[in-house]
Amino acid sequence: MTVLTVPLQRLPHGAGLPLPAYATEDAAGLDLLAAVDRPTTLEPLARALVPTGIAIALPAGFEAQVRPRSGLAARHGVTVLNSPGTVDADYRGEIKVILVNLGAESFEITPGMRIAQMVVAPVTRIAWDERADLEGTARGAGGFGSTGTGGG
Repeated sequence: MTVLTVPLQRLPHGAGLPLPAYATEDAAGLDLLAAVDRPTTLEPLARALVPTGIAIALPAGFEAQVRPRSGLAARHGVTVLNSPGTVDADYRGEIKVILVNLGAESFEITPGMRIAQMVVAPVTRIAWDERADLEGTARGAGGFGSTGTGGG
């Protein structure tokens, strides 16, 4: 397994919080924590920009994806609104998470709560090769359920 060293700056309101960490040996994502000074209620259908108290300096050729935590989504309907959120290699500001409550009940975000996960991945750059036609496939232009159950 490759380990990438990423510089991290702990911001003043993140002091005292653990650094993002992998929950298990084979976890792909690091848990991001809420760097809030007091509990914050997220009402149904409301959204909030939640600070994490950290900034990072990804090396060129990498990105960080901010993704929902499955437990929050399954149990409370709380998810990351712009999932996955992208942190570019040239961004040096605080990582913040846009949480939305799609559940029927209010949800309380507490200081240090695990609110999202972050996956660091390599970035592939492309070059366009514009053509009049594209190579055909069995599927062709079929989309939006075209490979589904065949029932319509």
